[in-house]
Amino acid sequence: MDAGVIRIKIHGPSATIILNRPEKRNALSRVLLDELLQAFNDLHLEKKVRAVILTGAGDVFCAGMDLFEMMETAKSNDPQPQWYQDAEQYRELLETMLRYPKPILAAVNGPAIAGGVGLVAACDYVLAAPQAKFALPEPKRGIMAGMVSPLLAFRIGGGQAARLLVTTQTIDAIEAHRIGLVHEIVQQNEHLWATAHNWAEEIAKSAPSALQLTKRMIYENVGEHLFTLLTAGAALSATARTTEAAQEGVKAFFERRDPKWD
Repeated sequence: MDAGVIRIKIHGPSATIILNRPEKRNALSRVLLDELLQAFNDLHLEKKVRAVILTGAGDVFCAGMDLFEMMETAKSNDPQPQWYQDAEQYRELLETMLRYPKPILAAVNGPAIAGGVGLVAACDYVLAAPQAKFALPEPKRGIMAGMVSPLLAFRIGGGQAARLLVTTQTIDAIEAHRIGLVHEIVQQNEHLWATAHNWAEEIAKSAPSALQLTKRMIYENVGEHLFTLLTAGAALSATARTTEAAQEGVKAFFERRDPKWD
């Protein structure tokens, strides 16, 4: 089933959601975020689907937020309401994934950058191809990873999260596996989806109600403050986009030059 910038394939017991903007490195536009949220809601109702696989078309998993949309918004007379709406849209998606009653598996077929790392961290089990890379370059764009930050700290601990967020370094699949962001490296990319589907078959042996309660325990009890932190992160992320640093950082990105900070 095709739905614009999202493709859905169902091979019970798994369903695969494919980010389908390969020409834009699967950047998270507003339309893509809307369709991605709708895809999760639709698959919620499919009883034969016991686990959802999230992957990207082409050779990139997800390049993060659509900076072109952000730059265009900056040109409007009053961009702030749109930036807050954009941040809230992303927060809603992450919360939907965390509260989702079915396990979500990330099949990371290539680079996951910025908001793409957030999608990975919102999944319950992460498989990666050897060419997968992970980076949070937001400070170099004059913005911040407001919602990815608490989610990443929840997944891999505050120390490792701070390292990635502050240094903005790019790590490969091996390092991501070492620090716990990736659970399994699939050595041959063509086997990535099949391996994820095999895990869906294993998951299908468990009672759906038990898995739903397990996810509630993990995210609503063990991570009881996580949703509050995501809300705070959305506000901070939106605020960061209003700054002169954000305008300079995004402009420099498109002009392929180093930003000039005051």
